[in-house]
Amino acid sequence: MAVPVAFFAVFFAWPVAAIVGRGLKDDGGWHLGRIGEVVAASDVRHVLWFTTWQALASTALTLLIALPGAYVFARLEFPGKQVLRAVVTVPFVLPTVVVGTAFLALVGRGGLLDDLWGVRLDTTVWAILLAHVFFNYAVVVRTVGGLWAQLDPRQEEAARMLGASPFGAWRRVTLPALAPAVAAAALMVFLFTFTSFGVVQILGGPTFSTLEVEIYRQTSQLFDLSTAAVLTLVQFVAVAAILAVHAWTVRRRETALKLVDASVTAGRPRGAGQRGLLAGVLATVVVLILLPLAVLVQRSVDGGFGYYRALTREDGGTFLVPPIDAVGNSLQYAVAATAVAVLVGSLAAFALARRDAGRLVRGFDALLMLPLGVSAVTVGFGFLIALDEPPLDLRSSWMLVPLAQALVGVPFVVRTMLPVLRAVDGRLREAAAVLGASPWRVWREVDLPLVRRALLVAAGFAFAVSLGEFGATVFIARPDNPTLPVAVARLLGRPGDVNYGQAMALSTILMIVCAVALLVLERLRTDRSGEF
Repeated sequence: MAVPVAFFAVFFAWPVAAIVGRGLKDDGGWHLGRIGEVVAASDVRHVLWFTTWQALASTALTLLIALPGAYVFARLEFPGKQVLRAVVTVPFVLPTVVVGTAFLALVGRGGLLDDLWGVRLDTTVWAILLAHVFFNYAVVVRTVGGLWAQLDPRQEEAARMLGASPFGAWRRVTLPALAPAVAAAALMVFLFTFTSFGVVQILGGPTFSTLEVEIYRQTSQLFDLSTAAVLTLVQFVAVAAILAVHAWTVRRRETALKLVDASVTAGRPRGAGQRGLLAGVLATVVVLILLPLAVLVQRSVDGGFGYYRALTREDGGTFLVPPIDAVGNSLQYAVAATAVAVLVGSLAAFALARRDAGRLVRGFDALLMLPLGVSAVTVGFGFLIALDEPPLDLRSSWMLVPLAQALVGVPFVVRTMLPVLRAVDGRLREAAAVLGASPWRVWREVDLPLVRRALLVAAGFAFAVSLGEFGATVFIARPDNPTLPVAVARLLGRPGDVNYGQAMALSTILMIVCAVALLVLERLRTDRSGEF
């Protein structure tokens, strides 16, 4: 645990504490009364209210649209199912900047809906809600569908034989069994939408602002660190409460169910109801997921490949280098961030998987999830404040970006490897030890072969997530070394069709890279249920 604890203490707790302390403390001491002043302000209460209700609305809408898809992927077999499973997961690994850009190309000025019917949804809450459903669809399908595929269908069949209607059997037998997975998926969707940044910033315009967007505005535009610090504390408390509830639902899910092999529960669609449901889910995937991505690609090649060629030219304005250099920068940063995330996450997962782990070690499991919910903007700005003097003067170091990206990748590594490590039979380790193997050799010859594939999957997720990190990177990426998400945001912030087209082209490149990484993951999946 020494390396993971030190990593999170230095590169997460210290920067966050530094920015909060800078905002609430000066030479005269702490100004804790500022917390009440900020929270009581009408504009801040409006931001808190909008952040909360849009997250609730996004969660409800995502569950409504994605639960039928979870059933289809869990219980129905149809041609192209594995490919479609990878397709619906593409939005989840896409950077939120690309998600916002895709919907901007669909519902924004000059978008597909504007061209066909004169309808624009950008700067409206509907664009934000639909983009959140697009981004989180796979969370529900994979989390709920993975458990649904492993539920024994004979229990529901027995209820039907005893006279229950199809809906009654589902409501009394299947739904209670699915409740922990539905709750876990809903909480994760709520967490992601509660801390939404890139989507709201691009689609919401000046009208709508979440806590994350407001922290960015107060920090980078108004330079009001005290207000930003208070908002960071509010978000921290909310995220901690969400993660505590999520941990409780996961424990219920792990201990309350008896599961069967997922390969025996799915079958060909039978009857008009199942065929109609399959057709409806396929139509939803086409309209909600494929259409925005297709429009994004189409906008990037309007009039040929001129926008892609423009990426190779230095304009001397937004960038000090040609925008295409952002591709190489992002790949280098993502590789370094993946190496750090895999090292730190693997050590944490091995420590957490020990059956004799103490309460303190188990409590660290929940803390590992905090970087997913604490303001990435705060972390990025905290890097600039905390890591600016010896012995850790990293402000001019290229490693600053990978370290920030690794913070987001570590939770995915832990969540991917931990279930596999806990499933390893401890008697194998004991037998190897009895035969004279050292602890290092036991790990190398027993644990590593069993978790090698999970380790590759974890590395793939860490790579995809690092590639798309935006909130912290926007602060610390230098103008001569921009990352892809930062380059896309900067191009969208400049007027002109050429800048807009280049943003679409860069977003398409980033989407393709993430999709390739995801397809590799799909081939390496260790859990055939399709669960994350």
